Amino acid sequence: MPVKNRFAELQSEITAWRRDIHTHPELMFDTHRTSALVAEKLRAFGCDEVSEGIGRTGVVGVIKGRKNGSGKVIGLRADMDALPILEATGLDYASKTPGAMHACGHDGHTAMLLGAAKYLSETRNFDGTVVVIFQPAEEGGGGGKVMCDDGMMERWNIQEVYGMHNWPGMPVGSFAIREGGFFAATDEFTVTIEGLGGHAAKPHETIDPTVTASHVVLALQSIASRNVDPTEQVVVSVTSFRTESDAYNVIPQRVELRGTVRTLDRDVRLQAEERFKALVSNTAAAYGAKADIHFENNYPVMVNSPEQTGFAAQVARKVAGDCAEAPLVMGGEDFAYMLEERPGAYILVGNGDTAMVHHPEYNFNDEAIPAGCSWWAEIAEQRMPIG
Repeated sequence: MPVKNRFAELQSEITAWRRDIHTHPELMFDTHRTSALVAEKLRAFGCDEVSEGIGRTGVVGVIKGRKNGSGKVIGLRADMDALPILEATGLDYASKTPGAMHACGHDGHTAMLLGAAKYLSETRNFDGTVVVIFQPAEEGGGGGKVMCDDGMMERWNIQEVYGMHNWPGMPVGSFAIREGGFFAATDEFTVTIEGLGGHAAKPHETIDPTVTASHVVLALQSIASRNVDPTEQVVVSVTSFRTESDAYNVIPQRVELRGTVRTLDRDVRLQAEERFKALVSNTAAAYGAKADIHFENNYPVMVNSPEQTGFAAQVARKVAGDCAEAPLVMGGEDFAYMLEERPGAYILVGNGDTAMVHHPEYNFNDEAIPAGCSWWAEIAEQRMPIG
């Protein structure tokens, strides 16, 4: 694999950074230790500017090339936060924070971007400016949006932005990408069905919210099967069904449903929300019950820009020899917010035959470090060639 020799030399050092971050996972915006470590290293590398507190606990570093005639500014982003999962890897560098672990590989993403930042600060073999972005709260907090709302793109005049995620099941250091909608919009809902509770032996004197809610669950499946074009992707999952009573002889007054709607197209997203609300309200009314609907638009569809996707794939082929067509992913990714602000692309790098992300036995594969670092460095050098 033609990775940059410098990253082979730095691999043990970058691995040590990664394992230190893994040992001390932090959740959401509470990435204070990780953010401080990142800022300290960026300053030690000789970055031209290091700013903390962007998007609450995000860190931004600026590296100027040997030339700046192009006027180009490219952003490279990694996420820093962990997940509220009890680690079960048994590693000697396993989490020391109870109930938190780096189960998605953000420790690896952060370490790889730090490695790329060190190399780019040493060589500066590009014509323009690189902005390295270390983001908190990808796992549900929308840290990408918070950083954008803080004016990050405008403050540093970022023109394009690139991100990366490790992917178990792909060969170590291989790459995959796709143009257009890539990761899904992740909307969430809470529905409270209110009927009239009573004795289970006298159902005729009640408006049974359990029966009503059951019909709502079934009706919602028609969004995918009968409302949305079969060639489009939509998932409607009711993941929680709670009643007010656990008694065997009580028909409860209320039932609460929770779940998620996933889509890969903005128009389908709007259609799914509209049909969701209509089906819930009308089904509840048909049984004499009432429905209180809370539908929250969470992460948007993550859309890779055509030109930047082609370029990112070209760089991946230079590093790894090939770049596969990535599958559609119904999981969410808040890099979507940055791609709404600026054109760019998001790529997958192989993690090998490991446990899947968000699993208590998952671990980032340190053998992927040279490829990941090389891709980020080549993005800068190839997009802003020195001439």
